[in-house]
Amino acid sequence: MNTPSLVILAAGVGSRYGGLKQIDPVGPNGEVIMDYSIYDAARSGFGNVVMVVSSALENAFRERYSNSAGKYIKVDYVVQELTNVPEGCVVPTNRTKPWGTGHALLCCKNAVRGPLAVINADDFYGPGAFKALADCLRGAEDEKRVYEYCMVGYRLANTLSPTGPVSRGICEVDSEGYLLDVRERTGIEKYNHGVAYTDEKGQQVQLDPNAVVSMNAWGFTPSIFSELESRFRLFLNSCSLNLEKAEFYLPDVVGDLVKEGKARVKVLHTEERWFGMTYREDRLLVEAAVAEMIARGVYPSPLWN
Repeated sequence: MNTPSLVILAAGVGSRYGGLKQIDPVGPNGEVIMDYSIYDAARSGFGNVVMVVSSALENAFRERYSNSAGKYIKVDYVVQELTNVPEGCVVPTNRTKPWGTGHALLCCKNAVRGPLAVINADDFYGPGAFKALADCLRGAEDEKRVYEYCMVGYRLANTLSPTGPVSRGICEVDSEGYLLDVRERTGIEKYNHGVAYTDEKGQQVQLDPNAVVSMNAWGFTPSIFSELESRFRLFLNSCSLNLEKAEFYLPDVVGDLVKEGKARVKVLHTEERWFGMTYREDRLLVEAAVAEMIARGVYPSPLWN
């Protein structure tokens, strides 16, 4: 059986947070959210970590993890460059932000050989999420020309930020637990009348608070890379997108593959609570959650002793 790799998407600019939340400490000894993700992955059976970073942070990450997590699990680095596009495609001169989660994973195509899980650097997923992914990915293979993928599903109401709107991949799941569709929704907030997102026309659209959502905790076989490459080229050549701002979302690619019958995605339900730092005010909430888990013995302190 192939030992799965963990890809951590850590190249985001944190525009809503107002800083580099990937390196903002939430643990009592300076631990960041990624530290707990790597720790959970290592004890769940992942063999190595591939970290997608910006060029500005690469050296800082290398120094940090060579003296901590790097002593317990192999950590590699991939730089997400704005200019890393297919031959013949042009980057708009006014584009400054990364191309999005789909492009970030595509940058890892030469760094991963076997099954892989993908997570965000600034999301706290919980030990159960990593165990579910590792169990699903061990020996994962594509069969009968259908890609066999998986994802961790959370309840929408348990993933909202009390300090502002968030983006979530809203999922439709069939009776056998497989994903039927996933679409990125932005501007999701909790209101007195429930939960709603803001559509492209600026209108509020109601959502079921019990809806299954993707927090970008995915499990893939290496087949995902060829699909990302071909679809990213189509994205860049689209005449209907504003390429100065548009993003190439990983959930949208997965949703398209499912609709086309090219992939099956097993939804792995977990009772873990999600924590994240979309806004700077969220940090205190994450710190409190981490402290509570340390008190219960879920994590040691310091983490990398």
